[in-house]
Amino acid sequence: MKKTEFYAGLFIVFGLFCFSYVALSLGGLRIFGDNRYILYAGFVSTSGLKPGATVEIAGVQVGNATDITLKNNKAVLTLRLRPDIKIPVDSSAAIRTRGLIGEKFVKITPGADDAMLAAGQEIEQTDSVVDLEELIGKFMFDKKDEDKSGKSAKKK
Repeated sequence: MKKTEFYAGLFIVFGLFCFSYVALSLGGLRIFGDNRYILYAGFVSTSGLKPGATVEIAGVQVGNATDITLKNNKAVLTLRLRPDIKIPVDSSAAIRTRGLIGEKFVKITPGADDAMLAAGQEIEQTDSVVDLEELIGKFMFDKKDEDKSGKSAKKK
């Protein structure tokens, strides 16, 4: 067997390994173990938030929202956070959008309490996503009601 054929084969195998690792990691699968811990957060609405969305504190990614379930008519997010991140008990979680119509993410605002949330606990203070379509619909509906009642939108 020639030396160049051996190195070419080795290069291809290494490349396939790297490609597979990156593809699985981006998909959320951890090959070499995942020591992240789980917190939960209940929201009235998670409209547009998808599993895998980032969780950030002060603009820094600290985890992912891995699952969205319905419990007692509330959307409950499963948040997987890095083990070095400690969240105070009085912290709040909010769903925010990057830009006007960008992707949605979970923003955690740490509180000032000395007690920290343990794995499996729930962030009690939450703020649901502002649905832009709903706001536009309300604006349009209210505008039509004003026009039908004979009132002008412009004041003289």
